[in-house]
Amino acid sequence: MRFVDPKSNIAFKKIFGNENKKEILISFLNAVLMLEGDKAIKEVTILDPYQAPKIKDLKETILDVRAKDGRGITFIIEMQVERQRLFHKRILYYTSKAYVSQIEKAIDYPKLNQIFFIGILNFKMFENEDYISRHLILDKKTYKQEIKDFEFNFIELKKFNKELTELENVIDKWIYFFKYAEDLRIVPVQLSNVKEIVEAFEVVEQYNWTKEELDVYEFWQMEETKQRDIIETAIIDAKIEAELAIKDAEVKAEAKGRMDEKKDTVKNLLSLGVDIQTIIKATGLDEEIIISLGG
Repeated sequence: MRFVDPKSNIAFKKIFGNENKKEILISFLNAVLMLEGDKAIKEVTILDPYQAPKIKDLKETILDVRAKDGRGITFIIEMQVERQRLFHKRILYYTSKAYVSQIEKAIDYPKLNQIFFIGILNFKMFENEDYISRHLILDKKTYKQEIKDFEFNFIELKKFNKELTELENVIDKWIYFFKYAEDLRIVPVQLSNVKEIVEAFEVVEQYNWTKEELDVYEFWQMEETKQRDIIETAIIDAKIEAELAIKDAEVKAEAKGRMDEKKDTVKNLLSLGVDIQTIIKATGLDEEIIISLGG
């Protein structure tokens, strides 16, 4: 078996946006948000169900899935492959917009419900070493969460280094799936006891994809490679320019140092009464410079 990369645009949407396999999304949400028993999500409505995109429509494709559970809570699940300088501001804007869009008139604000954002990041975002972090609005003194309508959860794949034998829970297994599925050829036995993860592997198995879907997948992989190449080239060019600028500054500083030494020598020779022609031969400086230094 060969699996496509679940971090890719089309695969991510196909895994979590599948109306016929909503249990996959429910399993992931319950694992990330640590919901069990009566609090566990039982049913979701996918707000933007997966539809096989065409290459001409790709400019409209985004790497997120939105869903709502029976309580009216909205979940935004996003895959972010490349680091963006203002990523944190974009998710605040995006989440706030989703929050406000729940109502049509300001007077209906009592109807506003919770928004949970879950970001799967293929880069390091925060300084701590935890590969899962949860961000809430807390009272600065008591650390109580009294404003509960926003919650941001982040999974940083680059910080996750567990081996199969070290996986402790369902969320560890989901993270392993997203980070390593593309490199696997079979479903590892350590993941096979989570039915929804096995189904996710079936979704990303290339054999189950249409030619059109594979074409879109390959197109996106090339686009992402191209973008990485552009960024890496820009970094290399900037580094070369910086190195050349440093060398130029060093050459100029060295030349200035030599000139300052010659000027000091001229002043000493002039103070000793040495004639100008002799000083010209000794230092190689122009007569005008020597005369100006003697003033």
